[in-house]
Amino acid sequence: MANDASTVFDLVILGGGSGGYAAALRGAQLGLDVALIEKDKVGGTCLHRGCIPTKALLHAGEIADQARESESVGVKATFEGIDIAGVHKYKDGVVSGLYKGLQGLVASRKVTYIEGEGRLSSPTSVDVGGQRIQGRHILLATGSVPKSLPGLNIDGDRIISSDHALVLDRVPKSAVILGGGVIGVEFASAWKSFGVDVTIVEGLKHLVPVEDENSSKLLERAFRKRGIKFNLGTFFQKAEYTQDGVKVTLADGKEFEAEVLLVAIGRGPVSQGLGYEEAGVAMDRGYVLVDEYMRTNVPTVSAVGDLVPTLQLAHVGFAEGILVAERLAGLKTVPIDYDGVPRVTYCHPEVASVGITEAKAKEIYGADKVVALKYNLAGNGRSKILQTSGEIKLVQVKDGAVVGVHMVGDRMGEQVGEAQLIYNWEALPAEVAQLIHAHPTQSEALGEAHLALAGKPRKKYAAAPGQPHPE
Repeated sequence: MANDASTVFDLVILGGGSGGYAAALRGAQLGLDVALIEKDKVGGTCLHRGCIPTKALLHAGEIADQARESESVGVKATFEGIDIAGVHKYKDGVVSGLYKGLQGLVASRKVTYIEGEGRLSSPTSVDVGGQRIQGRHILLATGSVPKSLPGLNIDGDRIISSDHALVLDRVPKSAVILGGGVIGVEFASAWKSFGVDVTIVEGLKHLVPVEDENSSKLLERAFRKRGIKFNLGTFFQKAEYTQDGVKVTLADGKEFEAEVLLVAIGRGPVSQGLGYEEAGVAMDRGYVLVDEYMRTNVPTVSAVGDLVPTLQLAHVGFAEGILVAERLAGLKTVPIDYDGVPRVTYCHPEVASVGITEAKAKEIYGADKVVALKYNLAGNGRSKILQTSGEIKLVQVKDGAVVGVHMVGDRMGEQVGEAQLIYNWEALPAEVAQLIHAHPTQSEALGEAHLALAGKPRKKYAAAPGQPHPE
C-alpha cells in the first residue's frame, strides 16, 4: 500500500452522502484541508436512490391522479396511462441536475475528491485504490442499504428492494409491500396512483408506527378510501414464487399473491468489512456508536448519518456532518435534539410531524399534564380548495409549551417548517396565536389550531381539547 506521508489532511471523510458531503463542504469553508472518499456518486442514497427519486415518482403519481379527477373541478382531461420510460426520464433529469450542482459545489470548495472504495486502515488513515490517505481526523459516513429478512432472497425481479423499485422497467399489475413504514407507504401511494393493486403487510398494529397514533389512523382511513389494502398486526413468515409472481404467507397462515413483492422493512448500516472494528471502533448490530457530538470511542474517529443509530433522515445526516466539521474547526457546537427534527412521509395524503407524540408526552409529563387538540382541515379554505382532508394535532404540556405537532393532509410537509420553530423555540399557544397567518393558506390551519388551544375565537372545525370533532 503506497503511503503518501507528505499529505496529511485535517479531515478524511469516508462516504459522500448527505452527512459526508455536508461535513466536507462546511469543513472546507472553515479552512480545514478535506478529503472526501466515495465509491459511487457524491450525494449518496438521498440523491440517487432515496429522497429525490422517490418524491419524483410520487409527483408523477399526483399528476396521474389529477388527470383522473380533473372533471371534479370542471376541467376536461383524459388519463391514458403511465409511460414508465417517460417517468424515469423525468426522475433521472431531476437527479442529474442536482448531482451536477453538487459536484460543482464540492469542486468550488476545493475539497479533494477521491473516487474509490475506501477502508479504514487505522484510526488516522483510509486505504483506497492502492493509496493510503492520512488524516488528523476520520469521519465515517458510509450510509445504509435496504434490509431483508433471513430466507428472503431479493432477486431484483419478483422480490425487490426500494433500489430496484426506483428503476423498475414496468408498472406491475399488483404488488405486496412488506413494511408499512415510510418507504412502504410512499411506494404504495405512488404505485396506487400508477394503477397498481397494492397490499401492505405490516407486523405492527399501525401504518407509519413511529408517528402519533392519530396520524396513523388518519392515514389508514385515507388509504382505505384510495383502495390501498393493508394487513396489520401479523408478521411475515415466508415468500414463494408462483407461476406469475410471488405468494406471501403470514404467521397466521393468511396468504397474499401479487406480481412483485417489495421488501421495505427499513435500511441497515454499511459497515461490514470496512475495518471499523479492527481499528477499535465500538459498534452494535452493525451501527457505529457515538456520543451527542458524533464522537466514537476512538478520539480521532467520528461517525454520522445512517451509519449511526439516530434518525435515518438525510437532513439529520446533513446536520450531523456540519456538527462534526464545526467541532473540529474549534467552533462551539450544540448537540442535536432529535425530537426537534421535522419528519415527513410524502404519501398521499402526507404525514408530517415534529416533537413528541401524545403517548410519549404522557409518559414524560404524566397524563394529567398533557393537553391535545385536533384541528380538522375541513375548516381550512385552502385545503378545501385543494380537496384534501386531514388534521393538525397539537400536543401541549398543560399551561406550557407545545411539545408535538402532528399533521396529515396533502402538502402538510410544507407546513412542518413553522411547526419546527414552534417546537424548538418552546412556543406557548398564545404566542403562536397572536401571529397573523395569510388567508387563504394551509399554514392558516396551524395558526387556527393554536388559537383554539389558547382559548381564542376559532372556526368550528377546531375541536376543543378532549372533545370530538364537530363533523
